[in-house]
Amino acid sequence: MNDAQAPVTARVGDRLVGGDRRRIGRVDAVFADYLLIRTNGLLPVDLFVPLAAVSRSSSGVLATEENRASAYQAWHRPLKRAPHS
Repeated sequence: MNDAQAPVTARVGDRLVGGDRRRIGRVDAVFADYLLIRTNGLLPVDLFVPLAAVSRSSSGVLATEENRASAYQAWHRPLKRAPHS
């Protein structure tokens, strides 16, 4: 995103699609500089997507240039250890 471009406004429940137009997930929370995206599937995964990597398509859907696999690699942050250990 360049400086002249206004930041994307996202809401909880918005869909995020990848560069291949396949659905990555839905916005679960909106923070100042990133979105928490909950992926689809039997075992959902949380992705922490920077707002700078997201735009709104002409159809109103949030979009990123990453596909599902590269989004997982770039934005998935697993716990290093269990919080209770």
